[in-house]
Order: sequence, then C-alpha cells, then structure tokens
Amino acid sequence: MDRGTLERAAAAAGITAPVRWDDVTTSTNETAMRLASEGAPAWTLVAAGHQTRGRGRAGRTWTDRSGRALLLSVVLRPAFDPERLGLVSLAVGAAMADAVSRVAGLDARCKWPNDLLVDGAKIGGVLAESELDGPAVRHVVAGLGVNLEPPDDVAGAAGIGGVDEETLVTTFLRTLASLLEGGSHGILDAWRARADTLGRHVEATTVDGTVVLGVAADVDADGALLVDADGGRVRVAFGDVAHVAVDHR
Repeated sequence: MDRGTLERAAAAAGITAPVRWDDVTTSTNETAMRLASEGAPAWTLVAAGHQTRGRGRAGRTWTDRSGRALLLSVVLRPAFDPERLGLVSLAVGAAMADAVSRVAGLDARCKWPNDLLVDGAKIGGVLAESELDGPAVRHVVAGLGVNLEPPDDVAGAAGIGGVDEETLVTTFLRTLASLLEGGSHGILDAWRARADTLGRHVEATTVDGTVVLGVAADVDADGALLVDADGGRVRVAFGDVAHVAVDHR
C-alpha cells in the first residue's frame, strides 16, 4: 500500500477526514493518538509501510514484514460509555474479518478479544486505545495489523497473500462505519457470526489473574466474554484467552 492507495480507499468509503501515510513509523497508533489528542476529527486515518515499534495488547510487540502488511489506525469518537469500549475492538475485528473473507476469499475468523485467524493461524490483530475526559470518552484509536506475508520470526503467524489492498481497506472502512452506526446489537451479531472462540474450550485469565477453564459461551452487551466453567458462568472483561484442546480419551 502507499499514500495514493489509502487516499482512494478513504474516498471510496466516503471518508473526508485527513489521511496520513508514512513509509516507516514507530507505531501508527502512537501517531494517531497524538493527532487525536490534538483534535483530529473522527475517521482520520494513519497508515504505514513498516513499524519499528509496533505494539499489541498488554505491552506485547507487533512485528511486520516491511511492505507486506496492512498497518492502519483509525481515530474514532464513538458515543459509548467507557465500560462499553470493548465493543470497538469487536467491531473492528468483525469488519476486517468480513473484508478479508470477501476480498481475499478466505474464511477469516475472530478470536476474542482482538485476534484475526485463518485456519487457526494468526493473520492479524486489533489494538484499541482510548483517552477519557472524566466519565466521557474523548476518542478511541483502533489500530490494525494484517499480514499479507507473515514475518519469519513469529511462530504461528500466517498471511492473507496478495490482495487488492485498496478494495480491502475500502470494504473494511465501509463495514466498520455501518457497524458503529448500527449500535451494540449489530456489532455483537457481526462478531458472533465471525467468532472462532465461541463454543470452544478456553483458558481465560481475568483481570485479577484468576485462570478460568471452561467453554466460551457468548459475549455480553459490553463485549466481555462469558465462560461456562465448573463453578458457573464467569465474565471475562479484559485479559487473555487461549483455545485449548480437550482430550476425549
């Protein structure tokens, strides 16, 4: 992708907010958060050909193959309460999974809370960061990394291959806008339709460090994962989830 591709995709999706392209950057989310704090309007787009300090959730790093990944951050100003911001990650994940499936012809799925998978291998992820003004959400920056080709040194990574990146980004932006405009029910339904986690045996770690083993049953109205464990249903609002194999012998 390049600046022209990004500008054409934004225009085709009906976006008139600013577009920023960097051949190399530290992190598109870092740039987008700074622009958002300076007053950049909703739907400002920041993209790059390579990140030197790409970030994932919980302080993890995100590694890309230079020029062979979609690295995009979107400034959003959703009318959500802070406790419902998990819905943004679900909306972004569902929108990109749908776009990859339609444009690349792959069955892209969502692993709660923020991973994108094809055939169980990770092709991408979402990092949503927010800034609050008291009880109100000032802005959210939703960052996406999607591998066209996976980096050599990341175990379990996969890519979506050669695709029309302009069409992919246009499709993603149109779908995301529709989901956010439609509200929480539409977001949850779209994510459920693309979910790889629901119905699986999982190991979930809650915010206080408790490890929960059970079956991922659903997501609630705020986007938290509901796990049916031996002691009853457990709500996991934040944390990590691993899909685990079950020995039926």
